[in-house]
Amino acid sequence: MKNDKFESRKYILSGIVLLIFIVYLTQVFSLQINDSEECQNIADRNACLKKTVYPARGQMYDRNGELLVFNKTSYDITFIPLEIKGADTLELCNTLGITIDDFTNRMDYIKNKKNNPGYSKFTEQTFMAQIPDENLSVFQEKAFLFKGFYTRKRYIREYKYDVAGGLFGDIGEVSSRELENDSYYEQGDYIGKQGLEASYEKQLRGKKGQEIQKIDAHRRIKGKYKDGALDTFPVRGKNLTLSLDIELQMLGERLMKNKIGSIVAIEPETGEILCMVSSPSYDPALLTGRDRGANYKKLTEDKRKPLLNRAVTGTYPPGSTFKTSQAAMFLEEGVVTPQTAFNCSNGFIMNNFRLGCHSHKSPIALKEAISTSCNAYFCWGLHRMFGMNKYGGRKEAMNTWRDYMVSMGFGYRLGVDLPGESRGMIPNAEYYTRHYGNYWRAVTVISISIGQGEVTLTPLQIANLGAIIANRGEYITPHMVKEIENDTIAGEFLTPKKTMVGKKAYEEVIKGMRHAVTHGTCREANIPGLNVCGKTGTAQNINKEQDHSVFLGFAPMKTPKIAISVYVENGGFGKDYAVPIGALMIEKYLNGKLTPESESKADEMSKRRIYYGQEKR
Repeated sequence: MKNDKFESRKYILSGIVLLIFIVYLTQVFSLQINDSEECQNIADRNACLKKTVYPARGQMYDRNGELLVFNKTSYDITFIPLEIKGADTLELCNTLGITIDDFTNRMDYIKNKKNNPGYSKFTEQTFMAQIPDENLSVFQEKAFLFKGFYTRKRYIREYKYDVAGGLFGDIGEVSSRELENDSYYEQGDYIGKQGLEASYEKQLRGKKGQEIQKIDAHRRIKGKYKDGALDTFPVRGKNLTLSLDIELQMLGERLMKNKIGSIVAIEPETGEILCMVSSPSYDPALLTGRDRGANYKKLTEDKRKPLLNRAVTGTYPPGSTFKTSQAAMFLEEGVVTPQTAFNCSNGFIMNNFRLGCHSHKSPIALKEAISTSCNAYFCWGLHRMFGMNKYGGRKEAMNTWRDYMVSMGFGYRLGVDLPGESRGMIPNAEYYTRHYGNYWRAVTVISISIGQGEVTLTPLQIANLGAIIANRGEYITPHMVKEIENDTIAGEFLTPKKTMVGKKAYEEVIKGMRHAVTHGTCREANIPGLNVCGKTGTAQNINKEQDHSVFLGFAPMKTPKIAISVYVENGGFGKDYAVPIGALMIEKYLNGKLTPESESKADEMSKRRIYYGQEKR
């Protein structure tokens, strides 16, 4: 009997302990639920205000550690829809410098779930972003009149230099489509819109935090709810170290002033982009602050298209710079040897077709053909290739040509870490059959051998060709970001890609490019001690204006540190604009400075203006 009583008491005590434990768990759960409900129930005298705490966006540095893009504090006016009854909206409008109609339209926009998919009457909404300091101080003085309206600390971008706007990009208010695509964002959040800000948005944006404050019925903050136990801290965005050399970038933009075109410089060994100039450019500070919208509109309406990054988006005929790729392919395929010579009677002439050239010795072999930029040599080379028995016909020869060009990074996007990259155009046999039926021949497509006709490249692809030649047959995908804080960059920015041409053929091409600098069309790039290799281009302008001036080069010849392309629209011969600009850029990067004589040349070049269309010539 005693044992039965003992057993009975044991079960009772166990039951009491279990009951206490269940009650405790229920209380904890209830507190969590009540915490959330209390934060939504503004009818209570004591309620909660949930505030998003925004992180500082990651900063950007150049390859030498120079700070380029950073943050400054800004403030937004926010509101909680369920709380704003009784707010003095007329006084609010006067304080913020807006009209009642502005107020109504803004509210209607925010409450429309098509515009703002995450809308909730319980959650904080952005009413006005980046308010001026004078409006903020007045707002804070009168805050008791604006029930349900609050201020929120934000960060906006600031720039140390007024260059590289198209590279850095900008941040702006998130769109309705962006809200639907990523649950991270809420109405009023900022997101990278262009350039690196867009490409590296997820690394730069960081992670938002949340602060919960207790407020009384008069909307006065009474301290942190639960002493901050439920708060979460923001995590700042990751910093980016760019491959950009800001001094080289500034020189490039200075040289391209009053001109339209681009400069791209790459470190051949790594694929790191040392500078990327698109002219005309714009001051990145124009797309920050309250005037962002108005300034953006002006930039979009500018006929010169300063928002267009011509270096990656623009596609152009590469002109004679393309002959270097033809020479490499001809050598690899056994179409020519370094000693093969072709006649040039002032151009390529076959039957009733003639493609002109300029005065130089004839017949001419490969090194001199590159050096003097002989059109006939490369036309005869392509014609011979199409007639070789090993291909079995012109279509097979054409597609072999295409495969070589694709292996050199043409015809497809290279994969640079910037938005808007174009692929350019490399035709194949099927393309010509669609346009000409079965009647096309080598002479039909002969202009592709000199970088004209259907062939188009981006300035980035032209610069990458320089890196391929400098590396004797391989390249790494060009990229702007060198390091991501506490992270790794994509594998494609580390892995070399080989072309279909071997090292031996590229060595012969390099001899021709060096000869072009010492004795040929690139003599202005013959900088003492730097052993520059180059190739000019004069690309026909489809708009029937002045031809485009083009330069492709790298240096030093044996241990390349920089490969560069310069493209100046309507600049005429390659030697007129592109070569001197390229030479100054190479000198600056390799020597760290310009000589006084070169500084004078740079000043003169920055003042030279090219006119377009109906502008006075």
